[in-house]
Parts: sequence; C-alpha cells; structure tokens
Amino acid sequence: MKKQKFFTIIILTLLILLTTTNQQISSSPDILNEVKEPKPSQTEIELTEMKEVIENYEQWLTNEIEISGTVGAAVAIVYKDQVAFLKCFGNREIGKEAPVDEHTVFRLASVSKPVTGVFAGLLAQDEVLDFDEKVSEILPWFRLGNSSNTRQLTIRNLLSHTSGLVPHAYDDLVETHASFTNIISRMKDAGVASSPGTVYSYQNVMFSLIDTILAVKTSKNYGQLIKEKLFDPLGMRDASTDFESFKNNPNKAIPHRGANGVYRSLPLNNRYYITAPAAGVNASISDMSEFLMALLDEENPLLDESILGKIFEPQVVSNLSRGYFKYWDQVQTKRYALGWRMVDYKGRSIAYHGGFVNGYKAEIAISKQDDIGIVYLTNSPNMIASQSIPMFLNSLISYKDSLPVMAGMENIDDDKLKKDM
Repeated sequence: MKKQKFFTIIILTLLILLTTTNQQISSSPDILNEVKEPKPSQTEIELTEMKEVIENYEQWLTNEIEISGTVGAAVAIVYKDQVAFLKCFGNREIGKEAPVDEHTVFRLASVSKPVTGVFAGLLAQDEVLDFDEKVSEILPWFRLGNSSNTRQLTIRNLLSHTSGLVPHAYDDLVETHASFTNIISRMKDAGVASSPGTVYSYQNVMFSLIDTILAVKTSKNYGQLIKEKLFDPLGMRDASTDFESFKNNPNKAIPHRGANGVYRSLPLNNRYYITAPAAGVNASISDMSEFLMALLDEENPLLDESILGKIFEPQVVSNLSRGYFKYWDQVQTKRYALGWRMVDYKGRSIAYHGGFVNGYKAEIAISKQDDIGIVYLTNSPNMIASQSIPMFLNSLISYKDSLPVMAGMENIDDDKLKKDM
C-alpha cells in the first residue's frame, strides 16, 4: 500500500507540473507570436503598401465592366513572384449562367507573339536556335521576292517584323483557311518593301515561319515544343495552340460582338491557328499569371539575364497610327523587340502587346523597373480592354514616383523636429 501511495503522489506531482507549464506557454504572447505570426517578406510588405493602387484599379475596372455590359473578362496583376490581384468577371457566354473563372480559356490572338518571343528565348538558351541564324541555311528551299532578301533574312527578322516584306503579307490567305505550306510557297510573290532588319512591317505569316524552322531543327512542331518547354514547366495547364483543344474545352469563353452593353455571341472560328506562333495560343488567366511570374521571378529566373535582355531589346522603330495608343498619356517612343512592343512611357520602358481576333481581346504589359506585370482577357471586346493597361500603369507610376517625394518630406520633418528639440 505504501508503494502504491508513493507512485500516486509522483504521478499527481508530474500532472501538476505539466499543467503549470502548459498554462505558462499559453499565456506567453512571445511564444504565440513566434508560431502564428511569421515575419512578412519584403514582397508582402511592398504589396501592402501598394494596396490602395490595386484597390482603386479594381474599383475602376469593376465599375467600367458593369456599365459597358462586358460579357466576360479576367485580369491579373503580378508583382515579382506573387499574384497581387486576380479577378474574373461575368460569364463565358451571354444569357447563360456559366461564370468566367481562373481556368476559363480565352484566345490570346496577337498576345501569342510575346509568348512565342519568350519561348524562342528558351530555345536560344538551350542552343536549339540562334536569333542571327539565316533562314536560308535552315530552309534552303525558301524564297522571297529577291535573292538578296532571301540570303539576309534571319530568325531575328521574323520575330521583330523586319523581314522587309509589305505589311500583313498574305494575311488574306490565312483568312480563307489556305494551308500554311501553300502560303509559304507563295512568299516569293509577296511585295518587298525594304532590306531585312531596316523597316518595321507587321506580319503574321512570316512571324510564324518559326514553326517550320523548329520542325526542321527538332522534328517537333511549335505546339509540341512550347508545351514541353514552356507550358508544362510553368504549370500553364489550360494553355494550348490549336483549335480542337480550344473547341473541346468545356471551360472556354465564347466570342461576342457588340457595343454599349448590347452583345451577341458568335460561332467559334479557327482562323489564324495555322499561324499559331503569331496568333494561335489559347490560355486562361491562371496560365498568364504563371507566365508573368516566371518572367518577374528574380530568385528563380526563367531566362538568363542576357537572353531576357535580347528578348526585350528594341530592334526597330514601329510607326503606328495615333489611335493605337489612344489611352496612353505620354508615349515617347514605340519600338519592337522579339515578340514584344517596347514603349517608353512616363520614364518607364514597358514591354507590351495587344491582341484581337473576332470576339476576343487580350492585353499584356510588364514594367521590369517596377517588377510588375498585368494581363487582361475578354470575350467581348470594347474600349475597356484598350484602357485596362494604361489606367493601371498611370496609377502605379504616380504612386511609385511619389515615394521619393514622400520620403524627402519625412526627412525634412525629422530634421525640423530635431532642431525644435
């Protein structure tokens, strides 16, 4: 009995000690803070500081989409390696309860070009191609209107719209669903306006010749390679480059036409998929968020700095109509790099591109100086698409440029306070 009492006393003593220790831990705010409140990262702090910019933009965009009767849209803002803002609006098709979500697929139209530019950078990084390779050395059968242009033409010329041909050469044949092989064989009859590398002349067919080049070099087509090298590694799970994939996806945005809040749906069409590198990429806002994060992530960069520099390096001045940048306030110069338009805007070098194909509009921009990117997708094109990027940039740049002034005012106040003391 004595032994049993002795063990009972020991057990009770241990229970009391454990209870006291637990009470001390639960009442200690320092211990709780260490477990439950990790120190925010620098990026999270900066995002908190930009909260007002993003909230104001969300309020403007939400209001404009509602007033315009936009059928469906999606927008994402990426800061460094984080999604700072992502929002989906409306429906995939008018009159149906089918909300746009982050995996709803839209056609990117010519925003396919910056995607292809980055993809080409990956291939250059892997030494699959060289931007200065002569096209005639890869495709000895290919001909332009004169022998000099044929000899001089490079991959760089294709991706920067400096092939020397007249603008939009044989886009009319693309519209009639002619085969790409047939169109390419007729390039020898296309009008020649300048020597390669000298004059900006926008193209879809010549830009997409990169597909044929890759097939010769790797025995794989553009669609296979971009999935292998870009889509899959980045987790762009909804992305594709062909009409069948788009048509068969149950979560796709249906195209619309209209204005002033009155829209009607359009049938799906497969135009420009034969020029997939220029205008045939399909993607969701989730895909495009991953794409932007990969370009802005400095800790785990998608491309070497030297390659990224080549992608964004302006190659030629692009003389565009005044209306093209109608909603941009202070555009200094407009140039074209490899798949990207480079716009000097309010002291920033903005990598930008827009895209339109019947019933869809896409917009994308990156400010490397500010480590930020934005993308806007819609299935009912209207002026909001054209305003979406400059409206955000104006607010962001105004905020960013005010920071040194605000810091200076704070320093003045501190100095004055010290003198008064």
